[in-house]
Amino acid sequence: MRRFQIVGSRVIKTGIAIFLTAWICELLNWPPVFAVITAIVTLEPTVSDSIRKGIIRFPASAIGSAYAVIFIALFGNSPITYTLAAVLTIATCFRLKLHAGLLVATLTSVAMVEVIHSNYFISFIIRLGTTTVGLLVSTAVNMFVLPPDYTKEIIQNIRDVSKQTGNTMEKILQSLLNEDDPAANQPGIDKLDKKIMKTEKLIQFQREESKYHPLAGSDKDKFQLAEQKLNSLRLIQYHLMNLMNMPAQTFLLSTEKQKIIQRAAALLIHDLRNNAGYSEEAHREQELQLRRLFWEGNVSAGKETEYPTGFPPDLIVLYELLSIFTLAEIYHRQET
Repeated sequence: MRRFQIVGSRVIKTGIAIFLTAWICELLNWPPVFAVITAIVTLEPTVSDSIRKGIIRFPASAIGSAYAVIFIALFGNSPITYTLAAVLTIATCFRLKLHAGLLVATLTSVAMVEVIHSNYFISFIIRLGTTTVGLLVSTAVNMFVLPPDYTKEIIQNIRDVSKQTGNTMEKILQSLLNEDDPAANQPGIDKLDKKIMKTEKLIQFQREESKYHPLAGSDKDKFQLAEQKLNSLRLIQYHLMNLMNMPAQTFLLSTEKQKIIQRAAALLIHDLRNNAGYSEEAHREQELQLRRLFWEGNVSAGKETEYPTGFPPDLIVLYELLSIFTLAEIYHRQET
C-alpha cells in the first residue's frame, strides 16, 4: 500500500508538471514537446535532485540544440544530421561531465532535426526557452505539490530489516552449530544487504529533502531515531558476515555450554523479529551468561589445536554474539 502511494504521488506530480508546462508553452506560442520531455525527466525523487540536475541539464540541452542547428544548416534534414548531432552531443556532455543532462540533450538534439527548417537562431533561442520552462515547472511542482516524505517508508523498512536480520542470524547459527558450511547462507546476507542499502538511500533522499522541507517535532525525532537504528542494524549485519565467513569446524564446547549459546541466540533472534517483545532484563541476563562463558579458561582457548582462523571457533562465535548483543541492546534502547 505504501509503495502504491509513493508511485501514485509521482504520477500525479508528473501529470501536473506536463499540463502546466504544455499550457505555458501554448501561451508563449512555443512547441511544447521539448519542454514536456524536460519536465518529465527532471522530476526527481527530491527537490534537491531536481535543482541540482536541472542546473546540469540546461547547458546540456543548449549543447544539443546548438549541434542540431549547426548540422541542419549544413546538411539539412538528413541521416548525417541526426548522426552527427547525437554523437557530438553525447561526446561533448561526457567531456564536460554533464552526465545528468545527457538524455535530455540527446533527445532534444535529435528531435529538433525534424522540426527546424529556417530561422535557426530563433529556433535555438526557443529551444532554450522551452527547456527552461520544463526545468522550472517540474522543480516547482516537486517542491510545492505533494512534497516527498520518506519517513514512514524508512521506519517500516527498518522493522523489516530487523526481522530479516533475526531470520538470517538463525540460519547462520544453525549451520555453525550443526558443523555445516555457513557460507551457504550468502543469499540471505545479500538480500539483507540490499534492503539496508535501499533504506540508506531513502534516508539520503529524506536528508536532502529536509533542506527545502525541514522536518519538525516528532517527525524530526523519528527520522533521527531511524538513522541511529539502521546504523545499529548495519553493524549487526557486519558481525553476521563474520560468522558466515567462518569455515565449518568442530566445536569443543560441552553440550551444556552449547545450550547456553543456543538459548542466548534464541532470545536475540526473537527480539530482532519482534521489537515489541524486547525485555531488557532477560536480554542482559543472557548476555551475562555469554560473557562468563567467554572468559572461562576451559572454553577451548589455550588448547594446542590448529584452527583455520587462528582462533577456536567457539571463541569467535561467542565474541560475535556478544558484539551483536551489545548492538541489539542499543537498537532496542533507541526504540524505547
